[in-house]
Amino acid sequence: MLFELFLSAFITLFVVIDPPGCAPIYASVTKGANVAQRRGMAVRAVFVAGIILLVFALFGEQLLGALHIELDSFRIAGGIMLFVIAIDMVFEKRTQRREERAQKIIDTPEIEDVSIFPMAMPMIAGPGSIASIMLLVAQNDGLDRALVILGALGAVLLLTLAALLAAGPLMRVLGAKTEAVVTRLLGVLLAALAAQFVIDGLRGSFGLG
Repeated sequence: MLFELFLSAFITLFVVIDPPGCAPIYASVTKGANVAQRRGMAVRAVFVAGIILLVFALFGEQLLGALHIELDSFRIAGGIMLFVIAIDMVFEKRTQRREERAQKIIDTPEIEDVSIFPMAMPMIAGPGSIASIMLLVAQNDGLDRALVILGALGAVLLLTLAALLAAGPLMRVLGAKTEAVVTRLLGVLLAALAAQFVIDGLRGSFGLG
């Protein structure tokens, strides 16, 4: 049961954070940096994103309560938002926007450290990943289940760090076409997960069991 939860959380977070998609963006925005600078920015980006996601995982439900937002309403809203991201991934709009954001960073020479923006936020800890971690923790009661979800988050962040550190060589091996195919496949998977979030939210809201 816990392994199934870990697998579900891992797949959801992997698809939303998209380590293979972050790698080419990171490679492009750190072209002028040396190896030590790239390594330092990659570690900082993942660390900061991890802290942000951990805060929302631990205190997200209390935040919803303070704003008088029902969990089922958040499930529906989060599911719709993730579905929009999935559509963007399938039609490569998300990649295009990320590349445009990266190009703005490249075109602005005075910005050197890209670890906080745009890497930590919004590329790793973006609206999709924040909504996902909040939903996963909120709908799974118990310390053991929460630790399993946080373990899945940790695993995805480690993979993201590995992807950022190996961004240059990874892009030479994969190439743009392979990365586009992987992104589209992940988009289809995310669309199914998003639909499930919406269905669960509607069931809870209308008491459909």
